[in-house]
Amino acid sequence: MIKTNIQPLKKDLVPEIMRKINTKTKPLGSLGRLEEIALKIAQIQDTLEPLLKNPSILIFAGDHGIAEEGVSCFPQEVTYQMVFNFLNGGAAINVFSNQHQIDLKVIDAGVKHNFNHNMINHHRFIQAKIGMGTRNFLKEKAMTTDDCLKAMQRGMEIVQDIQKSGCNIMGFGEMGIANTSSAAVIINKICNLPLEQCVGRGTGLDDQGVKNKLGILKTAIETHKDIPNDPISILSTFGGFEIAMMVGAMLKAGELKMTLLIDGFICTSAFLAAYHLDKTLIEYSLFSHCSDEGGHKFALDYLQVKPLLNLGMRLGEGSGVAVAYPIVQSAVRFLNEMASFESAQVSENAQK
Repeated sequence: MIKTNIQPLKKDLVPEIMRKINTKTKPLGSLGRLEEIALKIAQIQDTLEPLLKNPSILIFAGDHGIAEEGVSCFPQEVTYQMVFNFLNGGAAINVFSNQHQIDLKVIDAGVKHNFNHNMINHHRFIQAKIGMGTRNFLKEKAMTTDDCLKAMQRGMEIVQDIQKSGCNIMGFGEMGIANTSSAAVIINKICNLPLEQCVGRGTGLDDQGVKNKLGILKTAIETHKDIPNDPISILSTFGGFEIAMMVGAMLKAGELKMTLLIDGFICTSAFLAAYHLDKTLIEYSLFSHCSDEGGHKFALDYLQVKPLLNLGMRLGEGSGVAVAYPIVQSAVRFLNEMASFESAQVSENAQK
């Protein structure tokens, strides 16, 4: 069984951090959410002068047996083709991560493809394949409990290795045709939400496609109605190898006192599973955006968190993380670089 040891954030420095924020040359609270982010990151790092070091985004890729049921507009081979695209630098996430100097890693958690020697040795690629995609959860469990735990453990090991390079802020992304189906059921089960609120258009289904997807997922849930209502059972039955591996990775990042940046719908489903294994994880986490995939808003509401952005995005890949990262940078920079009333010799508000 996976064990975690995520420590609650220390509160000792909070008065000093708030004093530093409040004595900058600005009206109290006038930098809004940036002040909340600055406080959180200073707490995570337990310092008045936090630094963002070697930011990384991990894209976990895996295939899903449920794709056989036509729940996606795209064929399953798009998963491995997009992995090639990530490695060749042609995807949206490459553009945005290059723009903001974010290191990108692509993890084969369970892609239904044998990557060749050149791909496996690519500097962005991490081979961590648990299996050639999951099984079709309409008919049987997506994976064994052992494989689920193995995926989670591998995710932990990957984060530990990357953290050794000095990384202290990590974003999470994913790629996997049909993984919105897995995420929808995970969110339905963990948040106890109506499935209709959790099922969206995914890769662009029309109304009839959404209706078919919903019917298939309802049948799958009924097929597995007797499973225990715990995160490991839910992940094993309905998840993907990339989602399970992300759960382990998130838990380890929290344990290592890193700042976590969570992407959209699928990543939030992984976060929900991780959160129910260790609720302290939320103290280390920022949610980059509200995806346009319908169920994401309800999952964020369940967690009682506010996303940094709402741009109508629903791409995945960690793209929301990369676009939101400069906001996090701005929060840290104002805390470290902005003058105080005293240092700038500016008069403070007498009514403060």
